[in-house]
Amino acid sequence: MTSSTILRRLSDTIEARRHADPASSYVAKLLASGQDKILKKIAEEAAETIMASKDGDADQIIYETADLWFHTLVMLAHHGISPDVVLQELARREGISGIDEKASRSTSQ
Repeated sequence: MTSSTILRRLSDTIEARRHADPASSYVAKLLASGQDKILKKIAEEAAETIMASKDGDADQIIYETADLWFHTLVMLAHHGISPDVVLQELARREGISGIDEKASRSTSQ
């Protein structure tokens, strides 16, 4: 199974739970709470991921990164953005120097 398949399935599950009862679905509760709550969770999970990395604990790094990615998928769902679009952007950048890619953004904006 590819990573994009897992992201698509998880995204589909998040979308399916959008209209579930917030009392019985964490995703529904998070989406009903609005963007500020979602962003707070992303910040929290990012901090936990950073701390796991600083501690050098591979299992915790994996666990916290999974939480961070999950909450990022919830944020994308909040905005109606498919993870496929993000994967397409990563594919577009593949093979392009990070320095060149950043330079192209500053001249096109």
